[in-house]
Amino acid sequence: MKRLLPSPVLSCALFGLWLLLSQSVSVGTVLLGVAQALAWPVLTAELRPAPVRMRRPVAIARLVLNVAVDVVLSNFAVARAILTKRVKDIPSGFVHVPLEVRDPNALAVLAMIVAATPGTVWAELSLDRSVLLLHVLEVPDKAVVIETIKRRYERHLREIFE
Repeated sequence: MKRLLPSPVLSCALFGLWLLLSQSVSVGTVLLGVAQALAWPVLTAELRPAPVRMRRPVAIARLVLNVAVDVVLSNFAVARAILTKRVKDIPSGFVHVPLEVRDPNALAVLAMIVAATPGTVWAELSLDRSVLLLHVLEVPDKAVVIETIKRRYERHLREIFE
């Protein structure tokens, strides 16, 4: 059973996403969704860095809420900066964020979060996975950026994955 369905949560998510994107529950759409939900996790199993063991659903909900709020607020902040400031007046720069989280899945989620948040232009993880290097559009204080990432994202990721 584990060989046919290596990641049941991923399969369910893929099936649900397929139905949402297709906007149909016809027999063909459902069958194609089931086929993809079964096939993709099997085909991509070797690409996943480690088995995913997510814990603490409350921490997951908090993280999702933090990310959603931050994406909306960042959109407004980026729009404000672009519309009201000259390019030379926007203090962009690189920020080195020391990391405590070591789980490869948590690091992947963190990379997706910072990449999806407007205002964070670029991200790179050090080879030893101890530092996240970010290029941020507006950095008045690097310590605030570091503290925000550690408090709003990394802390929850450690609860969920470690």
